[in-house]
Amino acid sequence: MDFLTLFAIYVVVVLTCMFLVCKYSGQQQTPFTLIFNAVGKVVAPFTPTWLQKASQWTLHRLFHQRNNMFIYLHVLLEVAVYGEFTYEVFGFCREMDTTLTSLSVPYILLAIKTVLFYLCIKSDPGTVTKKKAAGQVHIYPYDRRLFQPGLSCPTCQLIKPARSKHCSLCNRCVQRFDHHCVWVNNCIGAKNTRYFLLYLYSVCAMAGSIALLTVDMLLHVVLRSGLLMASYVDEYGQQQPAGPMFVVQHLFLTFPRIIFMLGFLVFVFFLLAGYTLFHSFLALVNQTANEWYKSRGYVCQHCHPTAAPDHLCNPAPDHSKRYYYSRGILQNLGEIFFPLQLVQKKAK
Repeated sequence: MDFLTLFAIYVVVVLTCMFLVCKYSGQQQTPFTLIFNAVGKVVAPFTPTWLQKASQWTLHRLFHQRNNMFIYLHVLLEVAVYGEFTYEVFGFCREMDTTLTSLSVPYILLAIKTVLFYLCIKSDPGTVTKKKAAGQVHIYPYDRRLFQPGLSCPTCQLIKPARSKHCSLCNRCVQRFDHHCVWVNNCIGAKNTRYFLLYLYSVCAMAGSIALLTVDMLLHVVLRSGLLMASYVDEYGQQQPAGPMFVVQHLFLTFPRIIFMLGFLVFVFFLLAGYTLFHSFLALVNQTANEWYKSRGYVCQHCHPTAAPDHLCNPAPDHSKRYYYSRGILQNLGEIFFPLQLVQKKAK
């Protein structure tokens, strides 16, 4: 099982790196910068100055500035998966009488995903501007918990609407800010959360459909070849029946690229499925990832034991309500897919 062990380790390492990149992108201190700094201190005496500056510039541009590298990586992985599926799996499936309708599903999903991916990249997430700020302030009420009225963004020099946040990578304040996604090189906010959710579902559907077709093909190979009834001679010269692990190893050695693709798709599917379920839950309760993260460590300053004895809490906001902006599932989803519009003042 040496090949399978190496394959599993490789996939785990790749997906761990992907997770860390998504989690820590945009932060000043990350595992990547800590490792880079530690290695840099060791090799600095032997490294030319120009190379050190170039490495620092590359690291900063990669993780602390907007760039299209992860878009290119996304497309590269997609091309690799669909190339392997078309080159090998498609032909095997046709030989095993899989219908063209079933085989066309991944390509239809690819077309849908490409449109949504483009919309996530190009659409305005809801940038707060001087022209729109006056109306955007009235879209959501301040909960006086996570969002306080009267606060201004020191960078944009604008009053911050409730649920907005300044994105350091995009250098702008975004209405109903959720997070900055490195894979689309754009913020996810009020106006493009709908595209982002559908994009996540489409990617999961793509990975799932290709994985199912590949598993179906491999099962047909196993059943038609009679591998389950076969036997082999072990290292001691004893004849042993072929069990599931032997079949998996045989398939890995016979179809290494297909098995690698399948393993990668399965890991990516479960990783994205969990992420998609999380964002679906947030949509149902009308909460953003930014609000969820901030509320985890929230402590009411007015009710804190160290607060001044003569300080009176403001009873107006409902601090007991966990999901302050929730208006019911249907209305919450309606707000995602039909974003609230600016409050326009009627001319007299």
